[in-house]
Amino acid sequence: MEDRLIRVAITHGDTNGIGYEVILKTFEDPTILELCTPIIYGSPKAAAYHRKMLNLETNFSIIGKAEEAKDGRVNMLTTFDEEVKIDVGQPSKEAGDAALKALDRAMKDYKEGLYDVLVTAPINKNNIQCDAFNFCGHTEYIEENAGEGNKALMILMNGNLRVALVTTHLPIKDVAKAITKEAIVEKTTILNKTLKRDLRISSPRIAVLALNPHAGDNGLIGKEEEEVIIPAINELENNGIQAFGPYPADGFFGSGLYTKFDGVMAMYHDQGLAPFKALAVENGVNYTAGLPIIRTSPDHGTAYDIAGKGIADEASFRQAIYAAIDIFRNRANYDEPLANPLPKLYHEKRDESEKTRFAIPRAKDQFKRDNKQQKAGQETENKEHPNTETATANAADNNTAKEDKQQTAE
Repeated sequence: MEDRLIRVAITHGDTNGIGYEVILKTFEDPTILELCTPIIYGSPKAAAYHRKMLNLETNFSIIGKAEEAKDGRVNMLTTFDEEVKIDVGQPSKEAGDAALKALDRAMKDYKEGLYDVLVTAPINKNNIQCDAFNFCGHTEYIEENAGEGNKALMILMNGNLRVALVTTHLPIKDVAKAITKEAIVEKTTILNKTLKRDLRISSPRIAVLALNPHAGDNGLIGKEEEEVIIPAINELENNGIQAFGPYPADGFFGSGLYTKFDGVMAMYHDQGLAPFKALAVENGVNYTAGLPIIRTSPDHGTAYDIAGKGIADEASFRQAIYAAIDIFRNRANYDEPLANPLPKLYHEKRDESEKTRFAIPRAKDQFKRDNKQQKAGQETENKEHPNTETATANAADNNTAKEDKQQTAE
């Protein structure tokens, strides 16, 4: 892999929220510039306003296009020249328009290969809505504009916990009908690949949560577990994916069982994110997996209630940058040895898929194989080295046969 600084594109988010605060605080420490070259897509005027208001000392260099970004400095790319009215702590259409201009420019530059990873500051999903942005959030927008036909998977993660979602921004009344076997298999397959390729977990164990309380209680409280989730888990197992469950969410998180797994597949937004945010505290990261583009963000919103007060914690935003850098490196290291695999000889031809190459025997298959091998070994041993009981029995049978033959002759 080329030894160079990774270019991190950063969109400024809602200009009335804490986006600029966490961005500027993150780059107050210049040592982070030894890891990456940041390109902030936003407004130098808005950045300067927040910097002065919050009494921060982060310096930045203004550039007109991504090609002008320099290593060792914070590069501020101007995405629009006009003035933007900043009303700290208040949602406004103007702030939503400013957020969208930064996102649109970042998408354009990604398609031209001008940066490596994307980190997004929080937006207000309501005031950004317009003809050009008719999405529930960043995830759906980025899937549409940079997904290249791939499906996105929302994963909230920190060092110890990774929670993915089958459904994301759906009303609760619509969740049950959106939970299908196909959706669970599709999302869990993406999670499995992400854990391997992006997070370098060689043999991931994935816990699948139930939809209903007490995992449906054998159909008493709901049949989705029996009719949808368990069949999905069985199909995943047949595909070589180590999926387990379904687990009731309350007991799963409350007992600490989540620590035994590399990933968790939750059925809906709050089922996964509520316990995650309670456990992750400060360093959670939102990762949009499954797409060619690497995009992360902090696990918080615009936080209008504390905007402009100087008390926003930048830890999650900083961790989002670190995570994007790690994922970029992991992908490169994972893909490099697989780029030009040697073809099999004619007599070796068989399934070349990753399922076959990296499959791990299922527990029940391993049990069957061990029993079969043990039985075959026992039969061989009996033929070559009969034990005392077998030899005695055979001798007794022979003696009986001889006595019967003698009596017949007499």
